[in-house]
Amino acid sequence: MDTIVALHAHPDDEALLTGGWLAQRSAAGDRVILVLATDGAAGLTGSSEAGTPLGVQRRAELLRAAAILGVARVVWLDYADSGMAAAPSAARTRFIDVPILIAARRVAAILDEEGATVLTGYDAHGGYGHPDHVQVHRVAQAAQALARRRPALWEATLDRTWLVRSLRLVRPMRSLLPGMTLPGDEIYSDRAEIDVVVDVRPQWGAKRSALAAHASQTTGGVRTLAVLLALPRPVARRVLGYEYFRVRP
Repeated sequence: MDTIVALHAHPDDEALLTGGWLAQRSAAGDRVILVLATDGAAGLTGSSEAGTPLGVQRRAELLRAAAILGVARVVWLDYADSGMAAAPSAARTRFIDVPILIAARRVAAILDEEGATVLTGYDAHGGYGHPDHVQVHRVAQAAQALARRRPALWEATLDRTWLVRSLRLVRPMRSLLPGMTLPGDEIYSDRAEIDVVVDVRPQWGAKRSALAAHASQTTGGVRTLAVLLALPRPVARRVLGYEYFRVRP
């Protein structure tokens, strides 16, 4: 049985990039610990619970998603959401401003406490380039090196081949897609760089339910999560039925 520490930047990242795999591993008997760098308070939303700050709402959504995926423990590092590169947050203690070694020591302490055999992070691009995702990549690599028992590092990513082609078609319509982030071509990973492709179609129900738990992230314009949840089931199983990793022993 493995112990997996999944490090993510914001609530909903865990479901989007690793939800099927985490559900698969927890169902097989592995212990899954979810570590969140921030509460996603700088995220977009078109609705919020009356009197409830977005960060508080997103924490509650994360806990619901974690229960669906079979997560045994959730740890919050409590850094502030840094915001997008073009719209940075003004919060203090932004994750992007924290020295890498300081954050990495905290993650390594969790690895040591749990006796983790696997740590997840993100690829070098931070997926689509969000500053907090790039910071997760750096912190995860440093934490792997600092841990007393070095875990394997699984960097969550996507095969960017079709994604880049789709983005090139969509970018001319950017003004019609408020709320949707359209990154450049230097995102995720080339197919040749991916070490493991996991078929998570059997976990599609759990993954979709975990995505739906992040209701705040389905409003406020054309949102990626809302688009994915609206896909017809056969298409959704194809788009979200595989998860991709670069593995660093």
